[in-house]
Amino acid sequence: GLGAAARHKEHAHNLVTQTDLDSEALIVAALERDFPGHRLRAEEGGDRGTADAGAPLWLIDPLDGTNNFAHGIGVFAVNLALTWGEDLLLGLTYDPLRDELFRARRGGGAWLGGRRLAVSGRAALEESVVATGFPYDKAQNPDNNLAQFAAVMPRVRGIRRMGSAALDLAYVAAGRFDGYWERGIQAWDVAAGILLVREAGGLVTDSEGAPMHWNGGRIVATNGALHPHLLGCLASGRRGPAR
Repeated sequence: GLGAAARHKEHAHNLVTQTDLDSEALIVAALERDFPGHRLRAEEGGDRGTADAGAPLWLIDPLDGTNNFAHGIGVFAVNLALTWGEDLLLGLTYDPLRDELFRARRGGGAWLGGRRLAVSGRAALEESVVATGFPYDKAQNPDNNLAQFAAVMPRVRGIRRMGSAALDLAYVAAGRFDGYWERGIQAWDVAAGILLVREAGGLVTDSEGAPMHWNGGRIVATNGALHPHLLGCLASGRRGPAR
């Protein structure tokens, strides 16, 4: 349950609970049974399945938001994506506490239950609510997103730090957030959400504005209209204050 005992992974701020492991085991077993010719890449268990590098690849995050879960904070999700080569084919983000299943299929739109999702229509940063996150090594790494956070904060209606990249992206797709950015994230964190946002009519790039690959890194996702404005704010944060 919420507040479950956790152990550290490679960093004191990066936790794994038994629920992460149990969730992953259930997902892996189901995919291995139903898609025996596919490859699997899971956050906790690494690569499994066929050795055929050309086979479709499932990306599995069994519990995105483990720190929230371990502290009894009800913001977390299960995240799955299916890729084939460079292409994202399917994305699923499930919020079990709210029973919300966000899903997208390439060319088939993004959906929440029976409702087709569309990004928001807001075009001014001053009217927007955006989300972000911080890396686990934020205390040691000077590239910790604090300067960018400070640059964006005065320009927007609000910033939210949910603690789940998967839900941040799902909320952009649903029009609840107008934008999201983060650095240092992994493929299983964001692959499903990239497809969700794109299929909902939004835009996803890296921090320089180049097309975002599903394998992670620096990500900026918006409703499209806000994209150049948010990119500009983030760039000003990297440059530092004007002299």
